[in-house]
Amino acid sequence: MKFLASPELEGRGAGSVGLERAGAYIAERFRSLGLRPAGDAGTFFQAFTVTTGAKVGPANHLTVADGDRERTLLMGTEYMPISFSSNRTVKGKVVFAGYGISAAEFHYDDYARLDVKDSIVVVLRNEPPSFHTDKAGKEQVWTHHSNLIAKAINARNHGAAAILLVNGESPQQPEDVLIRFGSVAGPEDAGIVIGQVTRAVAGEWLKAAKPLSELQKQIDKESAPASVALPDSLHVSIEVDVEREHATIHNVAGYLPGETSEYVVLGAHYDHLGLGNESSLAPSLIGHVHPGADDNASGTAGLLELARLFSNAGGERKRGILFLAFSGEEIGLLGSAHWVNNPTLPLDGAVAMINMDMIGRVTGAKLFIGGTGTGSTFEPMLKRLTASSDFKIDFSVGGYSSSDHTSFVAKGVPVLFFFSGLHADYHKPSDTWDKIDPVSAARVVDLVYDVAADLDGAAERPKYVKVVEPAGPGGGPGGGYGPYFGSIPDFGPVKTGVRFSDVRPGSPAEKAGLRGGDILIQFGDKPIANLYDFTFALRGSKVGDVVEVRVLRDGKEITARVTLEQRR
Repeated sequence: MKFLASPELEGRGAGSVGLERAGAYIAERFRSLGLRPAGDAGTFFQAFTVTTGAKVGPANHLTVADGDRERTLLMGTEYMPISFSSNRTVKGKVVFAGYGISAAEFHYDDYARLDVKDSIVVVLRNEPPSFHTDKAGKEQVWTHHSNLIAKAINARNHGAAAILLVNGESPQQPEDVLIRFGSVAGPEDAGIVIGQVTRAVAGEWLKAAKPLSELQKQIDKESAPASVALPDSLHVSIEVDVEREHATIHNVAGYLPGETSEYVVLGAHYDHLGLGNESSLAPSLIGHVHPGADDNASGTAGLLELARLFSNAGGERKRGILFLAFSGEEIGLLGSAHWVNNPTLPLDGAVAMINMDMIGRVTGAKLFIGGTGTGSTFEPMLKRLTASSDFKIDFSVGGYSSSDHTSFVAKGVPVLFFFSGLHADYHKPSDTWDKIDPVSAARVVDLVYDVAADLDGAAERPKYVKVVEPAGPGGGPGGGYGPYFGSIPDFGPVKTGVRFSDVRPGSPAEKAGLRGGDILIQFGDKPIANLYDFTFALRGSKVGDVVEVRVLRDGKEITARVTLEQRR
């Protein structure tokens, strides 16, 4: 674990040399233990390609024409494209659209009675103070309307050609700093040109109407839009050149055969955040190594220890054991999704999958084990194996969460998930090896060994059970906001839309006849090109709404009516 979390491995980010060094280390350990290669073409590696980020290309320009005057803004000083902007050239008149928000729940719409079709929309960052303060004036959490991607989707859905953000004036943001390229989460291509200009630039454009600061104060005071179309003489031309960065990364797979073709999967992801990205919970430290000792050098070390234990156990196994070290987990469970869709062993031979993600910091002897309801034999087996355990185990029946076992549940494989809990160093550079509790982590590995050995030798394999879970924050896109839909997104590449890896039993999506493999392309009157579009559309709906959705199933378009439910 010290090696995997060392600075030399650069945080094991997707596309980094450090991640490839980690993969080679794992493969060599598998080889030395006598495991059989179970990757591509007789190797320990299974390769797949991912998008790892973006960089500013050479052809980025923003030119302003006002009457017979024309000038080009300075890149990086006066203007900066956003990393998930579309690559195209657009030209249009300029419209100021307040905060760029349409929020029915606040009876607020910056686009009301405003025609922005084919226009360049200028909007303030963040949101009106009334959205995130209570009646007593106490500041609360910002709503999703403040998110940059939400503003971009709203502008696109209103027909704008481009959206340009500008910092408002506030005590929290006194300086006019452009967003650092690549520091904000979004899709690969949001379907609209997106950038940011400085206050000075936007103020020059708005001076014919009203100073920017006065417009902001008016909106903030009245909680009402103050949108305005600017003079027809003012036109902006934007050329965006964002170069997408791709990399080939690898799952690492080793196999210990048994007497039958059935096998137990033991898995852990070995990638992390590299030097930090939009998933970092220490944004001011992006650019520093995020070592990921607990997340998930701990689970990977556990996987290697299990490989040692089973390879040294001797004797005949009834079933084989497949050791899978996944990459691409931190950017969307991509490694496990790739494996289940391109299994290197027949998937119907997998009797169960056991996943270890963050097992290194057991606090107060508390251990979480998820997925206990997904296998018909799991609960009595775990009750027996943990009867004398010192762990205070928190069992949960459901098999869906934000780790790699979710990919297996979607394929009908029973799963168990071992997890020691979140902590203050999660997704920060401070997740270092010296904070690991190795004794407790080893005890977790001992328990996983007992469970895997029991499954390996059991007379009958567990039957997969679909668990009906209550609607909650994990019930679909939205992170707990908005009504409940019940789909499980597949984060693998798709040309357009959102592919479902599965739908939750008993959910509105299942009741409407939707199922895993469907690709959502329309939600009500909103086209769906990516998961962010889906999240935006769902959050803009209400509990009880009956939404007509369109999906692609086996290349054919199907329409369904989904009644959205209350999260519980």
